[in-house]
Amino acid sequence: MSDMTFERMIQQMTPAIYQSLKQAVELRKWPDGRLLTREQTELCLEAVMRYEHENNVPEEQRVGYLQQRTCGGASSGAGVDPALAGLAKDAGRG
Repeated sequence: MSDMTFERMIQQMTPAIYQSLKQAVELRKWPDGRLLTREQTELCLEAVMRYEHENNVPEEQRVGYLQQRTCGGASSGAGVDPALAGLAKDAGRG
C-alpha cells in the first residue's frame, strides 16, 4: 500500500504534471482523449488549485481567473458597434 497522500502528491507535483492536469480540466479529457469523470474533474481541479496556491502562481495565471472590469465607460459598452454587441437589426426582418 502506498503512503502517498493528496498533500504529498501536491508537494511533489512538477510544473509539467500541473500543466497536464490543468489542460485536462480545461478540455474535460485526458491527453489520450478519454473523457474525465465528474470525480476526476473535481480531483484534478482541486489539485491544480492547491498547486497554484502552494507555488504562488500569479493570480492572472490561475485556473478560473477573470479579469476585473471597472465601472467606467470602457466596460459600459459605449462606443461598441451594435452589430458586434448583438444589437444589430435582424437580417430576416424587413
